[in-house]
Amino acid sequence: MKNTVQADSTGHRKFGIRDSLAYAAGDFGCNMSFALKGTMAIFWTQFMRMDSILYAGLLLVVQVWDAINDPLIGSIIDADKRNYKRNKFLSYIWFGSVGLIFAGALCFIPWRNAPNVAKILIYVCGYVIWDAFYTIANVPYGSLLSLISSDPADRASLSAWRSIGALAGNFIPVVVLPFLMYDDNKNIIGERVFFIALIMGILGFIGFQFMIRNTVIRVEESVLCHEAQPKFNVLKAMGNFIKNRPAVGATVAAMGMFLGLYGATTAVQVLFQSYFGKPKYYGVIQLLAVIPVLIFTPLIRKLVANFGKKEISVAGSFVSLAACAAMLVLPVTPDMKGLIIYTICQLFISLGLGIYSTVSWALMGDAIDYNEWKHGAREEGVTYSLHSFFRKLAQGVGPALSLVIMVALGYVEANEGNQTPDVALRMRYLVAALFAASALLQFVGIGLIYNLDKKSLAVMNAELEERRGAAAE
Repeated sequence: MKNTVQADSTGHRKFGIRDSLAYAAGDFGCNMSFALKGTMAIFWTQFMRMDSILYAGLLLVVQVWDAINDPLIGSIIDADKRNYKRNKFLSYIWFGSVGLIFAGALCFIPWRNAPNVAKILIYVCGYVIWDAFYTIANVPYGSLLSLISSDPADRASLSAWRSIGALAGNFIPVVVLPFLMYDDNKNIIGERVFFIALIMGILGFIGFQFMIRNTVIRVEESVLCHEAQPKFNVLKAMGNFIKNRPAVGATVAAMGMFLGLYGATTAVQVLFQSYFGKPKYYGVIQLLAVIPVLIFTPLIRKLVANFGKKEISVAGSFVSLAACAAMLVLPVTPDMKGLIIYTICQLFISLGLGIYSTVSWALMGDAIDYNEWKHGAREEGVTYSLHSFFRKLAQGVGPALSLVIMVALGYVEANEGNQTPDVALRMRYLVAALFAASALLQFVGIGLIYNLDKKSLAVMNAELEERRGAAAE
């Protein structure tokens, strides 16, 4: 007897675990490439011997282009009205995934003795090429969440499983890479990073293909028929984003997360190199920090149903703030006892962050609906890409600012894994301060700006369903 596929009221395959796994596979594909960004600063300042301040300046330049690139591509996607065999978002993702097979490795060409001008060109050109393909894949991928299902619980499930996909995509660069990229003297082996990046590009492509073949679009891209749609206006769409409080609040929270976490990445790696003296175990400790995300993922549907996405995110930010304060004042000494205290604090920071991260993408899905509710147009591409624009600014500003502070505190890239004890101690406090700033901005974004609590979300969804039903008649 053949298995029959259950259909929902609209005739599409009923939402289930297949959708969640497919969406998780998409972020696995994204993060097999994106997670390597955390290694760039160490690779370019220690292995390639690029001056830290020069690297910080170049990082800001490419990150500004990276950020501008997102709304440009988002507006192109929103304005694209052609008919695609598999859906236009999935078609863009397919094209981007092909380029990412090789693009990530271009950022890690191990030409250590190259002239400074050549190093600058390799870094800038490699990053721009990688960013172009990553944006083509990532912007429509983020927009898909609001189209796979309109049900708040389904969206929470997709967001949670996206976090699982991200964790899986982070496993190799965060956990495995430190054991491969450092020698016995705590120095980086750049050639290995290049080949690992190539392998990760292939694995990411496989993840994207699984997602494309198992994704069902259940929500119409607009409540208006194509013939009745006004001409797409990118400036008006950007203005709508600024007036979209949920989108702005979710973006501020995400910027806080990236300013703190990505800004702290280089400092944390130096902390493990020179303070704890265990750079190869950096990834293992980071892996322990994702345990809260794994714990909350199967519970997220019930938590959202009982309390609401905004409410549980605010609670999580309080937990993170308390753990950051503890990391600042507790005796995190450069021995096993201090490492244990650091790990426990990191677990509680991740507990709060894990609560927020499991619903963060669902918050943006609701923000896209809010734009339709208030302005009559969904504008998925521009809304998500502007969100991504500010996230990427934070991804550039955070590490660049962190490097500048590290140099001011005495960090010398030529010393590689052998910073002085005073510098190593300063890294210990810098890391705690960066985590604290991250948690504070998350609270401001979700707690004070984001205005879709459980009650108002229900009102919005009910009115949108009524409009869509009327438009379909």
